[in-house]
Formats: sequence, C-alpha cells, structure tokens
Amino acid sequence: MAEAEHMNIAPIEDSIEEFSVFQSVTERYYTRRFCVDGGGKKGEDHCVLFHSNRICLITLALSHPILKEKKEIRKIDFQVSHNIDRLKNKVSGKGKHGAQFLQPDSPLCYIECVDSSKYTVQSCIKGKLVEMNDALIENPKLLIEKPDAEGYIAILLPSIN
Repeated sequence: MAEAEHMNIAPIEDSIEEFSVFQSVTERYYTRRFCVDGGGKKGEDHCVLFHSNRICLITLALSHPILKEKKEIRKIDFQVSHNIDRLKNKVSGKGKHGAQFLQPDSPLCYIECVDSSKYTVQSCIKGKLVEMNDALIENPKLLIEKPDAEGYIAILLPSIN
C-alpha cells in the first residue's frame, strides 16, 4: 500500500480517449458501396450500406442530383408497375417468406421533384425486399435530410449465390 501512494497514477477520467466528433451508427456498423450511374443515367448514383448480418440499406448517394442540388420532392411512388406496389411487400419468418425478389435493375420507387425532374431508384443488388421505408410517404424530406439514417429507401437481404 505504501508503494502505491508514491506512484504517479493519473485519474481514470484522463485515460479515456476523447473524440471531437463521434461516428454515426451508419459509419460504425455499415460498409458503403456505390452503384454509379444507376440505370445508365449519368449522375444518378445510389449507395448500398452492407451490415455484418448481410442486411443492406439502399439510399441515394450524396452525388445523386436530388441530394447534390437539395431538390424539393413532390412525391415518392412505390407503385412500380400496374400490379407491383413495393409497399404491399409482406415478409415473415427467418427466411423472409413472401418477400418480393429483386434484380439489380429492379425499380424500388419513383421520385418526382417540384422542378418536374423524375428519378428511378433501383435495388442495385439481387435479393429479397425486406422492407420499404413508408415514412418517406409522410415526410419525403427525410430522403434529403437524413439519407443514411431515417431517410433510407429500402432494406434488402442479398442473395447468397
């Protein structure tokens, strides 16, 4: 005990490494990959966020015209064809039974901006549609304000093969 009193020991609070800015959940747990020029349209880039559990989030890349130019969104349409509404995707169980199967070029939704520009968001990967972000219907600004978090477009489970 006498030896410990003579040692110069710093308080535990001083041993903690401080960060000026903490990483977001997205930066900590997801790996970013990009689908450049989605659908062959120059500049319409998408971002696929891969989680370690294989789940992927589809978002717009910061280089997409909607985000780059901070366009105002008029509406987001999840009815991608006459008989396919992405919002009506019903998934159950561990194997995601009932999920819609997607190809990399499958449309997830259509975005129409106030300036009359229109964009197609594609799935970018082959897999099962787990969930569409229906919060975008009520608040499409999430797509611009928080593209990596609450403004994600869809959650997909990629095919293994």
